[in-house]
Amino acid sequence: MSNDLPIEVAALRRRLGLPLLVLYGTGITIGAGIYVLIGAVAGHAGVYAPWSFLLAAIVMALTVASYAELSTRFPVSAGEAAYVRAAFQSRLLSTAIGLLTFVVGVVSSSAVALGSAGYIAQFVDLPQSLIVVVVVMVLGAVAAWGILESVLLASVFTLVEVGGLLAIIAAAVHTKLPIVLAPPPLEFAALSGVAFASLLAFFAFAGFEDLANVVEEAKMPHRDIPRAMVLTLLISTILYVAVAAIAISAVSIERLSSSPAPLTLVFREVAGISPAAINAIAIVATLNTILAQMTMAARVIYGMARQGDLPAIASRVHPRTATPLFATGLIVASVITLALTVSLERLAEGTSLATLVIFAAVNLALLRLRHRRIHSHGPHVRVPIWVPAAGLATCVAMIASALLK
Repeated sequence: MSNDLPIEVAALRRRLGLPLLVLYGTGITIGAGIYVLIGAVAGHAGVYAPWSFLLAAIVMALTVASYAELSTRFPVSAGEAAYVRAAFQSRLLSTAIGLLTFVVGVVSSSAVALGSAGYIAQFVDLPQSLIVVVVVMVLGAVAAWGILESVLLASVFTLVEVGGLLAIIAAAVHTKLPIVLAPPPLEFAALSGVAFASLLAFFAFAGFEDLANVVEEAKMPHRDIPRAMVLTLLISTILYVAVAAIAISAVSIERLSSSPAPLTLVFREVAGISPAAINAIAIVATLNTILAQMTMAARVIYGMARQGDLPAIASRVHPRTATPLFATGLIVASVITLALTVSLERLAEGTSLATLVIFAAVNLALLRLRHRRIHSHGPHVRVPIWVPAAGLATCVAMIASALLK
């Protein structure tokens, strides 16, 4: 007879400390965003692009704070669904939010897998569909291998990806590039440009919320998850503002906003890095995003199944790997299917809106919990009541802007 425990009683293991959580959060937040968004932000904000990133960070901090409290009050996978259920006592509503979170992870992974295949094709002469299948299956195998292994690989990817941005900053300092960082004038045209660009920049900060879905694998979740969220936001903000200031100083706004690969221009102008090296960094950035998003989505499926919202088979954890193998396999199959059947443009369409809906639901859930005076056992973060209120207001405003544009 086998000595293995029954697969149903195995549990996720707490293997992630603060450094790995910060690297995981930073990697998925930075992702491929800054490598493509800087051109669009500069196109609307002009030389004031760094201020758009700073404004977006301030707005995002409100939702970060709400997540910090809720993730410590309810330290479970599929956190968003758990928050909504605790606040509104509605399985239907919590299932809808959980599935929306899952969809965002799968759609994002599929879209980035297509982008990654495009970069990889610069080095290997293979069909895009084959590259997509190989990339997703290899990363899926890593995710199934173990959470520590997944996050360690994602951390290596993060160091390379952040290293590329630091190379730009270091080169700008070395060449004594004159940096443009003047505040926008109090004029409608300038301020409206900065405000609209901040809506685009806002999504460059999305990703920190995935930390809430690995909370069951954090060694000290009540202490480390909120700290990791805050540090992720701070690191991302510093990098974004610095790189944006260098970009608009090194390359004209017209070239930056019209280029399909704006940061490539900056690399060439400031750091003198070859196109091959830039493509390699872009591959690492996209692979990091895919791995982190698939890991997160698998935890959402696992958590929802454990809460009774999905079939119990999805909550099974393998005793050796301590990972939800069925949920991970489902994610891999979903990502490959979408990537091979739906265009990149259609995959990207609506993802930002869905993210805002989730953020709005999280802020609303915290407001509802406070109103109903529902307390949680154990130590947890507590933020002022105006924080989720302001977070909800900003999310609703952005949803309205997206629907009316």
